[in-house]
Amino acid sequence: MKTEKTDVLVIGAGPAGCVAASMINQQGFKVKIVEKEKFPRFVIGESLLPRVMDNLEEAGLLEAVKKAGFQEKFGAKFVRGEEICDFNFSDQFSKGWTWTWQVPRGQFDSILAETVESMGVPVEFQTAVNNIVFNGTDSVTTVTDKDGNSRQIEARFIVDASGYGRVIPRMFGLDEPSSLGKRKTHFTHYKDLKRPGGIDGNRITVVVHQQRVWIWIIPFSNGITSVGFVADPEFFDAFPNDPVERMKAIIASDPNTADRFKDADMMFEPRTIEGYSISTKQLYGDGFALVGNATEFLDPVFSSGVTFAVESGRRAGKLTAAFLKGEKPDWQKDYTDYMMQGINTFRTYVSTWYTGELHDIFFSQNQDPEIKKQICSVLAGYVWDLDNPFVKKHEQAVRSLHKVLKLSEA
Repeated sequence: MKTEKTDVLVIGAGPAGCVAASMINQQGFKVKIVEKEKFPRFVIGESLLPRVMDNLEEAGLLEAVKKAGFQEKFGAKFVRGEEICDFNFSDQFSKGWTWTWQVPRGQFDSILAETVESMGVPVEFQTAVNNIVFNGTDSVTTVTDKDGNSRQIEARFIVDASGYGRVIPRMFGLDEPSSLGKRKTHFTHYKDLKRPGGIDGNRITVVVHQQRVWIWIIPFSNGITSVGFVADPEFFDAFPNDPVERMKAIIASDPNTADRFKDADMMFEPRTIEGYSISTKQLYGDGFALVGNATEFLDPVFSSGVTFAVESGRRAGKLTAAFLKGEKPDWQKDYTDYMMQGINTFRTYVSTWYTGELHDIFFSQNQDPEIKKQICSVLAGYVWDLDNPFVKKHEQAVRSLHKVLKLSEA
C-alpha cells in the first residue's frame, strides 16, 4: 500500500481544520488536509460571532472572506410576541470586533479551504479515513479516495477537525452524551422576496415561538434567507411528516414567519437534524487533538459553533507547532481548560435559554445598561474575557440576575 509522510494530518476542511492547518503551516511544518465531502457542501452554522474575526485574522484568512461580500452582521434581534430585545456588538463590555458576517456555509467554507490551499497546504476532498494506528511517536492513517484507492499517511501529529463525523472520538470510544437535552431542528433556505427594508431585513432575528421552541431567521446578501425551527422532538409531531408540508405548516404557525415566507420558494427540500448535542471524554491525547465539532457541540442558539471551531483550531494549531518544535505544551491548561471555559459559559446561556430564565432577562423592562453590555460580549463570542462577571461567574451571574429582576417586577 502506498505511503506518504507529513508532519501533521488534519482531518476535515471546515473552519476548525483550515484555521489549525494555517497556524501550523505558518510555523514551517508540512500539513495535509483530508476531507470526506466534496466542497462546496451544505452545513448549518450560518451566523458568525465577532470573536471569529480575531481568529480568521491571525490565521491569515480574513481578507479572502472580506472579498466575498457576505452580509455584515452588527448585532442580533430577539423577539417574543410584541417584545423586542436588541443587542448591538458596538455596545459591548469586552474590547474586540464589533461586527462579523452571516454566511452561506458552503461558500464560506470553500473560501477558507481554497485560501489554505493557496498557502501551500494540500487539501484532498472526497477522501475518507478508515483507520488510525498510533505508534507512540507518530501515527499511520489509512485513507480511501473517491476512486476507491487506499493508502497510508504517516504523521507526527493528527488534528481531528472532522465535525459531526467525529472520526477519533468514534474510532477510539471517546464520545459522551451532552448534558443538554435532545432537540431537533427543521430548516431550509427561502428566496426572500418580502424581506423588510433597513436593518430588520439584514440582521439575524431569533424568535421565541414557545418557551422551548425558537426560530432563526438569517438573511444573506444574495437575497436568500435561512429559516429554521428548533424544539424538543415532540413539538414536530403535531405537523405533517412530509418535509415540505411540515415546513409550510410550521411557518404558518408563527406571525413572524407566516406572511413573509408563505409563498416564498424553498431553495432545497427542508432538512431535519436531531440529537446533535454531543460531548467527548477528552480533547487531546498522545499524538492528536480534537477541534471544532469533534470536541463538543452545544446548540444552534447563540451561533457558538463556528466560534468554537476557529478558536479551538487556532489554539490547537499553536500548541501542535510548539510540540513539533520539541517543546512540551501544557495541553490540559492551555487547551482543554481554556476551551472548556468558553464552552461552559455558553452552556449556561443555552441552558437558561431553554428554561426561560434568559428570556425573562432579555425582555425585562428593568435592564441595567452595564449588565446588558456584559451579556452582549458573551453573545459576541468573547467568552474568555474573565474581566466580565457574566463570563467569570456565568451561571451564578445569570441566575442571580434573573432572581433580582423577578423580585423587582413582582
